[in-house]
Amino acid sequence: MTPDNKHHLGAGPLVIAIDSSTTSTKAIIVDATGHVLHTAKRNIQLHTPAMDCYEHNPIRWWETTRDAIGEAVAALSPTDRERIEAIGITHQRESFAPFKADGTPLRNGILWLDGRATEQIRKYGSAHIHQLSGKPAGVTPAIYKMAWVAQHEPEVFEKADKVVDVLGYITFNLTGRWASSQAAADSLGLFDIEKRDYADELLEIAGVRRDQMSELVEPASPIAMLKDELVSEWGLPKSIPVIAGLGDGQAAGIGAAAVTPQIGYLNLGTAVNAGVESPVYKYDPVFRTHVSGIPGNYVFEVLQSSGSYLAGWFRKSLGDPKLLGEPDPALDEAASKIPAGCEGLVTLPYWNAVQSPYWDSVARGAVVGWRGTHSRAHMYRSILESIGFEMRYNLNHIEEGTGVKLEGLRIMGGGTRSKLWRQIMADCTGLPLTVCLEDETSALGAAVLAMASTDAYEDVQSAAVGMARYGETIEPDMDAHENYKEIASIQHELYPKLKDTFERLHDLSLKYPSTKPESPAAEL
Repeated sequence: MTPDNKHHLGAGPLVIAIDSSTTSTKAIIVDATGHVLHTAKRNIQLHTPAMDCYEHNPIRWWETTRDAIGEAVAALSPTDRERIEAIGITHQRESFAPFKADGTPLRNGILWLDGRATEQIRKYGSAHIHQLSGKPAGVTPAIYKMAWVAQHEPEVFEKADKVVDVLGYITFNLTGRWASSQAAADSLGLFDIEKRDYADELLEIAGVRRDQMSELVEPASPIAMLKDELVSEWGLPKSIPVIAGLGDGQAAGIGAAAVTPQIGYLNLGTAVNAGVESPVYKYDPVFRTHVSGIPGNYVFEVLQSSGSYLAGWFRKSLGDPKLLGEPDPALDEAASKIPAGCEGLVTLPYWNAVQSPYWDSVARGAVVGWRGTHSRAHMYRSILESIGFEMRYNLNHIEEGTGVKLEGLRIMGGGTRSKLWRQIMADCTGLPLTVCLEDETSALGAAVLAMASTDAYEDVQSAAVGMARYGETIEPDMDAHENYKEIASIQHELYPKLKDTFERLHDLSLKYPSTKPESPAAEL
């Protein structure tokens, strides 16, 4: 990418930040004002060996990181390379893989959205584990999928020297040290979160040992120096520290400078998640609690796994086939002319089970109220509305947890490109939505922590405020908001009425499983 010379500074530190996500790894070069000088990206193939199974070849976590950083740094002048002072990392949370001590993976990595561990969730999930770890029993925490591996592939963990998250593996390849940030490894669900350390009883459930875990480093602190061979490969004039980063959800909040309980972040990505900072620990049936990238803080976060994924699924499966699931302006235009409530059509958006507020791994999607006069545009709008209804319900619980009313949300992610969805979300939540200008907001959050380790800023909060940039603010239509409250009340009745049906459908899926063979290590 060509540098933006208008914002190019003649002095001051630069940092490298990487975001290794479900679909790709991005690397950005950022200055102290938050302007991105260069961006590079490498895609990661998603493997689905069986129904509800989602995996990566973990070698790609490192290869894509190495190549993206190499491309981004190569675009800098020799003078600017001398200004690089640190590397920050954010990653797809909850995903993990087992490795030998030299970094050789022993099977594919199992990802956050993988749904194979329903049996383990039901066996081990409890209010006690929720209180201890901050994580409600559900699809995303790695502890249950680790327990699945321990039960079905016991030889894997027996042979493994390390079982670590994405950030821990990338850090090993950058530095040679098996270490991760407290604000990254926490997402595995193995922490006594108030102690910010692994809990022996949770490690036992997962079927792993403490010595197999990454060492833990406080976020925004140096982990180790970059390997000499990478300094040489990337043409850097000196070694630089790798800074302990954070999960991509918390990173999005930091990148948006949502650093007080009054302002939340809302990521309209593959999944939709929102959260706020808190100086104290609490747990709640609806939200999950993470270690924040701000040392000493926590993040209260809600998660809806069917976000942009669901809108994209509709466009790919039922939309214009020529667009292959990409945004469809004509569909948006048609849906914008449909009245709120879609003339009696409501959707339960649980295509990928449900996290907040019910944390039910066997829940399924439903569309209720079909008439012959309904169109594709009706269903599409109903999907977008349903995600808004769920978000407002979940935000109510976040406000109860912090004791502070939200004043607005900073939004980011691919869904922000849809004018229709932005307005629906503002109207459903009843809150102003301010668009973050930086597309790679999670990577920017990692850059904030890296920059906070330099002399440019005093701490993470001041770096976040100094580096965030915003576009337009979408104000809610409060009349529409009141209308949506009534429609949402009907939508919220669906899950309790369908819960038993979902259980029966789950049993049916076990009785008549997919004929596609499962081969977890086939890609290695």
